[in-house]
Amino acid sequence: MSKPLFNVAVSPLSWVNDVLHDLGADTPLETCLSEAAAAGYAGVELGRKFPRQAEVLKPALQPFRLQLASGWHSGFLAERSVEEEMAAVADHARLLRAMGSKVMVYGECGRMVAEAPLDAPMTQRLTLNAAEMTAYARRLSRFSAWLLQAYGLQLAYHHHLMMVAETVDEVCALFDQTSVEVGLLLDTGHAQAAGFDYRQLLQRYGQRIVHIHLKDVRADIMDAVRRQDLSFNEGVRRGMFTVPGDGCIDYSALADFVRTTEYRGWLVVEAEQDPQLAPPLPTVSRARAFIREVFGG
Repeated sequence: MSKPLFNVAVSPLSWVNDVLHDLGADTPLETCLSEAAAAGYAGVELGRKFPRQAEVLKPALQPFRLQLASGWHSGFLAERSVEEEMAAVADHARLLRAMGSKVMVYGECGRMVAEAPLDAPMTQRLTLNAAEMTAYARRLSRFSAWLLQAYGLQLAYHHHLMMVAETVDEVCALFDQTSVEVGLLLDTGHAQAAGFDYRQLLQRYGQRIVHIHLKDVRADIMDAVRRQDLSFNEGVRRGMFTVPGDGCIDYSALADFVRTTEYRGWLVVEAEQDPQLAPPLPTVSRARAFIREVFGG
């Protein structure tokens, strides 16, 4: 069997939550890195405990032979100009370029509930009308083209709960109007939690997928979160997300996709969980074994 063309990384969210600071508050960065390497991962994404200077981050990763797969940028193009976004992303983009990353994860944080948006009930999510979506797609296209030209980074747009592209209709409305420079980050868990099958994005935008997050969903908890109109953060605390293989998602179609299309990006295990309830090392090790079984490599 030929060697797969994709690499497998893990998000530090299994150890330290970026938003809920009490989850993993006392976990040092070295624990995250050493356990990620011990579990068999080739890379990691950025987390809140990571240094943001390449001259510090490179020697931190080197002993564990870990690459920096990417890092999240909180974008606000739903509210501000392309020029403002260019200025806001500069330090982050320089770090990713210096670390050898090829993609930048873009999460849209504009047009969200003003106060503590991830603590608001999910039904309070704000959306864009058709005209606003068209203007947003234009700004995103300009920004993505500039990011590639200026920093050599492919924008990987993260469809996400509580953001302006959550449902499959919203993702399609956006991507049908953006230029090809705008890459798609496929997140299996956010698709499932938003009520659609990730295969719809494979079929429609497969050639634009540049980054993949492997997140699973505990269906009973997700149903309760929706039924009770809880917040995203409360859903995380209750365990609505988990690592691939522990939830309700069938990954066989995605495994076929990465094999038959010669996908060359990263597969990233990402599951916001309470590390006290889901001890990181055995949890991410189990996920790595699942990927070997289902995806190969």
